Amino acid sequence: MKQQPGLKQVFKAVAGALIGVQSEQQRQQDFNSNSPMPYILVGIIVTVLFVVTLLLIVRAVLP
Repeated sequence: MKQQPGLKQVFKAVAGALIGVQSEQQRQQDFNSNSPMPYILVGIIVTVLFVVTLLLIVRAVLP
């Protein structure tokens, strides 16, 4: 039976994928989970937060 990833593991996997550094062992654990939905949801949330942060920085820098 495949194991359900914890929230910490999902955030770690998404952060590693975001910056492009992820071990082979971590990647295998990610692909052995029951469902990709936690990774997709966290990925969308992190991406939206990243874009919003960039927009806020640009608005603060430009008059």
